[in-house]
This record gives sequence, C-alpha cells and structure tokens, in this order.
Amino acid sequence: MFAKFARTGVLIAAIGVAGCNDSSMKDFAPEANKPLPDKILADMQAKGMVRTSSVMARIFKEEGKLEIWKAKTNGRYEMVASYEICKWSGKLGPKYTEGDRQAPEGFYTVRPSQMNPRSNYHLSFNIGFPNAYDRANGRTGQNLMVHGACSSSGCYSMTDAQIEQIYAFGRDAFQGGQTEFQIQAFPFRMTAANMARYRNDPNYEFWKMLKVGYDNFEITKVPPKVDVCEKRYVFNQVAPEGTTFDPTGPCPATTQPDSLKTAFANYEKSYDAAFNSAVNSSSVAPKPTIAGIKEASIVSDWSKRRARGERVPIDPPSMNSDGSVTETTRMGRIDSPAGRKMAALDAAKEAKRKAEEQRLAAIEAAKAAKEQAKAQALAEKEAAKQAAQQQVVTAGVEPAQPAQETQQAADADQGTVSKLKKKLLGMFGG
Repeated sequence: MFAKFARTGVLIAAIGVAGCNDSSMKDFAPEANKPLPDKILADMQAKGMVRTSSVMARIFKEEGKLEIWKAKTNGRYEMVASYEICKWSGKLGPKYTEGDRQAPEGFYTVRPSQMNPRSNYHLSFNIGFPNAYDRANGRTGQNLMVHGACSSSGCYSMTDAQIEQIYAFGRDAFQGGQTEFQIQAFPFRMTAANMARYRNDPNYEFWKMLKVGYDNFEITKVPPKVDVCEKRYVFNQVAPEGTTFDPTGPCPATTQPDSLKTAFANYEKSYDAAFNSAVNSSSVAPKPTIAGIKEASIVSDWSKRRARGERVPIDPPSMNSDGSVTETTRMGRIDSPAGRKMAALDAAKEAKRKAEEQRLAAIEAAKAAKEQAKAQALAEKEAAKQAAQQQVVTAGVEPAQPAQETQQAADADQGTVSKLKKKLLGMFGG
C-alpha cells in the first residue's frame, strides 16, 4: 500500500527528483570524491538499494546519532548507516536566535549549492536553517552545518572520516538525480517513553508538532511532505489545486489518502496506551533543555560579547528552572583579532588606570607632606612662644636677690655711719 503511495510521488514531493548534469556536479564537488567503503556498498546492494538512490538523514541529539536512510527499489527507505555525533552544542530544544549556540531541531532541506567540499571543517553541508517555519516564527541564525573537525558552535560536528562518508551519500544521490534531500533533526527518539519524560518541558508543544512528522515517517518509511502554515509544520497534507501553504497565513483545506489516515490513527492509538503507561512508570531523568527565547537571548548576548573579544565566563550562561542564571567563575577571551585588540585596549585602559592611581597617590603624598611641614612649623612656633613666656617669668623672680643684697649693704652702711657718729660724739664730749 505505502510503496504504491510513495511511487505516486505524493509523500515524496519534498524530495524533488530531477536531472543534474555532469558539468554542474564537477563544479559542485571536485575534491570530495572519496567512494563509499565496499562494505557499505555491499550492504546497500543486499537491501535493494543502488549507490545513487535517494537519501535522507535523521539526527537525534540525546542519543548522539546521525542516521543515513536510502530509498530501495520499492520506494521505501531503510537505514543504511548510523554515526556517533562527535559534538553538538547547546541543549535539547530548538534554535531561537543568532548566537544562542543551539543546534537546530526541525525538518530541513539540503540542495547541491549547500554542499561545501572546501570547508574549513574538512567537508560540510549547510542544513538550511532558517527554514520556512523558523522564519515565520522569527528565529534567526546562519551557517548551521553538518561538518567535520569535531568542533561545534551550533552545528552537528562529525569526525573527518565520518563526514567523508556522509558527504558521499549526498553526493551520490545528487549524481543519481535527487535535487534535494531531507534532514530530520529531533531532540531524542520520539517514543512514548521519551515523550512522557519530557511532558513538563517548556519545549514540549514544539516537540509534539515534530512528532507528527516523525510518526509519518515511522509509518510510511518515506520522507514526509513538509509544509508550513499558521506558523506550524504540517505533514503529508495535500492542498486543493491552485492554493498554496502560507507560513504565516491560515492553513488551506487539505486532504490525505484514507489509507494513511487509518494507519496514522492506529499508530496513535498504540502510542497513547504506551504514553499513559510510561507516565506512571519510573524513567531516566530528563536532560537539560533550553528555557525558550529568554535563555536563548542571554546566551546570545554572551556570544556577542565573546565575539567582540571581551573577557567573559568560559562557558555560556545557563538558566535554571527557577529563572536564575548560572555562570562559571573562570573568565577568558577568545584568541582572535578581535580578542587581541580588546586585550590591548584593556591593557592600555589598565595602564591608564594605574598611572592615574599613581598620580592621585603622589598628590595625596604631597598633600600629606605639606600638612606635616605645616604641623611641624606650628609646633616650633608654639615651642618658641612657650620658651619666651618662660624667660619672662624668670625675669620677674631673679631681681629679688639683688634687692636683698642692696638692703643688706645699706644696713651695713648704716651701721658704719652709726659707729662713726658715736665715735665722734665720744671725742667731742657728746
């Protein structure tokens, strides 16, 4: 049933198979031409695939996996390779704004022009962020890639050996006529158990929307047709002829094949039972997730300051469940032209600060010396004054000594006169 449906092209309209001439392919990837390993080619052949058949990728953050799926001759897809993601940045949850260091989640499209054989990260391809959904919801960012070099600031980074194979899958599919392939990026495998674990997360409603596309692929094993209307994803919906999906406008009346609707309803019924069971059972604790645009804005501001070369906490800030923000105490700046320029400006500013500090210290020292000299002069003046006063006191006491001697001398003289007088009187009969 689904193989026939897939061959009608309804579900794979988003894949867009068309021709691609040799000249454009040579221009597209002249250096990224390593063939896939013989073992992978043998596995593909055993599964009914050809080297150049259509391809798609699925990414699961929490599990750290990137899967490659290829179309078989019956039109349905089967996984042909799985890789451990070497590094991805941020937390579980979508990318909100430029600089939030979040690896995107959603449904993205890769075309030949997005492949880069001369990447600074060995090989790379841009996943197509922002897509129609992201733009409709005001989400910003650029240059979000799957690449080598195992280094990430918002991308999905692989080892060089891994990206050579992943790149080859896309290259071969383009050579076979596929004009674009789909990347489905999820926070985790969207099982009932995992959805139950994250049922209280602020990103849960977004993840429920992604799960519809996830379920469509699980049911059909064909990449879903993806559209956006009313600022949300819609999957495998067929609009009436002459109408289109407006990402920010109302969704048109759509239809789905009855076989798909029935299969989806049965799938959801089984899922609901598993979800309810998982809610009441113990499970692994949820991993950290981004707390919406508020945390994204805080991290984005950190990224901007870091890019300007400022000294910032080594790790991005993180928002806690109570709304508080945690930052690491270790500070540093990136080694870049901006960082070195900022370091020089900071050094000059610090030197100026120290010089001003020394100038003020010298002024204070001179002021203190002047005050000390003034105090010393006052002390000397006071000492001189006290010395003068002491001399005056001394001058008032010392004359008493000569006066007493004078009186004694006078008394002596008087005695002498008396004696002489008595003598004369005696001589002349007085």
